[in-house]
Amino acid sequence: MPTSNHRNTPPSSRNSGRNLLFNLERLWDRYRPRDGSPEPVIDSYMGYATPEGCVLRGRVLARNRFRTQIEAPSRLNAVRNMARNFITSEMAGVSVASGSAETVTDEEGYFQLILPAMSPGLQTAQLTLPDYESDARAIIQVPLPDVNIGIISDIDDTVMRTGAYWLPRNLWTTATTFVSDREIFQDTAAFIRQCQAGKNPVFYVSSSPWNLHAYLNQVFVAHNVPNGPLFLRDLGISETQFIMSSHKSHKGNAIDTILAANPGLDFILIGDSGQHDAIVYKDAVERHPGRIRQVVLRTAGKIDDIDRASAEALRQKDLEFFSGSTLEPLLDSHHSAETASHRSV
Repeated sequence: MPTSNHRNTPPSSRNSGRNLLFNLERLWDRYRPRDGSPEPVIDSYMGYATPEGCVLRGRVLARNRFRTQIEAPSRLNAVRNMARNFITSEMAGVSVASGSAETVTDEEGYFQLILPAMSPGLQTAQLTLPDYESDARAIIQVPLPDVNIGIISDIDDTVMRTGAYWLPRNLWTTATTFVSDREIFQDTAAFIRQCQAGKNPVFYVSSSPWNLHAYLNQVFVAHNVPNGPLFLRDLGISETQFIMSSHKSHKGNAIDTILAANPGLDFILIGDSGQHDAIVYKDAVERHPGRIRQVVLRTAGKIDDIDRASAEALRQKDLEFFSGSTLEPLLDSHHSAETASHRSV
């Protein structure tokens, strides 16, 4: 679904701008300053299990651009930390290995490895760069045998207040707020913990860029939000589009990937009304009949007619549906979601 700022822009103008930015990015990659031969470092993401094995993901960056975060809380340090998340030098064509599995990073430095199946629980795997003296440890979430349900949650304005439905506010909040000062919706965090019940797997699907994954993990730890594999977005520029995927297609594809990785598990989808999650989740329910047990939406931002129609369609599905400005009615009650399922969005 196109974003509002592109609806009235002629295709020729969008293509010209896209080609210009793509060429500028390639020019920067070619001529940016480098301090001799770059030494790579592995930026690993939490992995997840599938019926075929375990999926490990991450990115290889130049060490001279991979810096630690400034710990002293202040708005200036928050801006500095955020800048460090985006000023990176990705390394393409680098071999990455874990045990007998090996792959090569793509043009943006990303990699994915498939490892053999592991025993249930949080597992670890060692990552190495065969051509360099660099290694890292990756954590992998492998569901326990007695799990009851899986949880897939959005982040922006669902778990954490960002104003993502208004881009300037989102960027300002993210860039100027220190980790410890981020505003977390405690009712959402409590609901996720309640659904997790100490064993059920949690996944996060967001349109935020991968550059923020370490920052988001720090926010979750600081505010007692259950951790889980993140499915974020590559905001790189390609020859055909400004970003690698749209908000809707990215979230929908991520949900498909998670459900395919857990074929015997039903899921709860948690989101908000500010970024058209009702549309994304309705489509997911229709693609995966019988797999979505509950849809929960926090009211945020402007709600248009398409959102309302999608919410009404969800209300007619054979699942529990809740929408409201707070998730308090869902806490510590097995019946509150059903009771609230007839609320309007």
